[in-house]
Amino acid sequence: MLLTIQPEELTERWYDVFEQIEWTEVLLFLFYVACIFLVRAIVLGISRRLSTNRVFRHVDPVLRSLLNWATTYGILLFMIFYFSNSGWMFDRLFEIGNVEITAFLLILVVLIVSLANRASKIITRYILPNVYQRYHLDRGMSYTFDRMFHYTVMAIAIVVSLTTVGLDLSALTVFAGVLGVGIGFGLQNIASNFISGIILLFERPIKVGDRVIIDDLIGDVDKISMRSTVIKTIHNEHVIVPNSYFLEEQVVNRSYGDPRMRLVVPVGVAYGTDADKVKRVLLQAAQEEEQAGGVVLSEPAPFVNFAAFGESSLDFELMVWIDNSNQVIATKSALNFRINRLFAEHEIEIPFPQRDLHIKSMPDMKQP
Repeated sequence: MLLTIQPEELTERWYDVFEQIEWTEVLLFLFYVACIFLVRAIVLGISRRLSTNRVFRHVDPVLRSLLNWATTYGILLFMIFYFSNSGWMFDRLFEIGNVEITAFLLILVVLIVSLANRASKIITRYILPNVYQRYHLDRGMSYTFDRMFHYTVMAIAIVVSLTTVGLDLSALTVFAGVLGVGIGFGLQNIASNFISGIILLFERPIKVGDRVIIDDLIGDVDKISMRSTVIKTIHNEHVIVPNSYFLEEQVVNRSYGDPRMRLVVPVGVAYGTDADKVKRVLLQAAQEEEQAGGVVLSEPAPFVNFAAFGESSLDFELMVWIDNSNQVIATKSALNFRINRLFAEHEIEIPFPQRDLHIKSMPDMKQP
């Protein structure tokens, strides 16, 4: 058995530990902790006042982060050293395998794992971005490396913490077996999304920063986590999508592979309008947008498609290629503005829907 003591025995041992605690010593420790928080509050107040000055504006968030870090780990280290001579810190609470778990070991495990988590975040936020910039990695690839680095650091930290307390990892085989059965029967959805998230990070059919379309919803991939992916829409709304959805359903990724995209701008003109003239004006609108520094490309060249003879208009389509799929809405709006202005200058009419109503006279009905 992995856990070698009974619940009533565990309760009795905890009771013995509490009896050994010198509460005067604990109250003095809490007083010191309160003093630490008081000093932290005073420093933060001074920093907040200085942040109103332009010179010290960027000091406040950095100092706040450093103080939070120093307070958390300072208290843990202070607790270890302060109670190092207390018997209850090293008394057995329970056993896992042949290892006696004490309060000191629990604090040590928390310290190692939290330090690893903090170190991973600092490295991925302040050090790795410089490496990515040097090797010209895109945002999606950088995010993949960040996630894998964080997972690796946390896995190593957990193994090191368990080894530090003297726990034989082979003793966890029973727990791993139970967990495997639980995943197989009760956690299928979570396991599926987790594995799908790993596949998304490595295979990269979508990546952070891509513009995607899901059920007529347009947005950018903002975050790929272990279970779900966050899509930030063009309206600044955040949609949570399970990772497995991207592998099982049809998803349009406008940023996948070639970033170029063809944009179609439909327009109708009145019957009787010179079609060649309409073509020249539409191509002029595309050329002006290109020269204005937009995302319209000269190659492939813009093309005008005479689509159909509509009910009320001659239907044309201006087809242009753009080099940034994120600018579809802005570019289409800019082209519509130019087309409307050029049509007015060249007296080309954009008709509205029309219906012809024919009234047929009926012969007079004679009364019998």
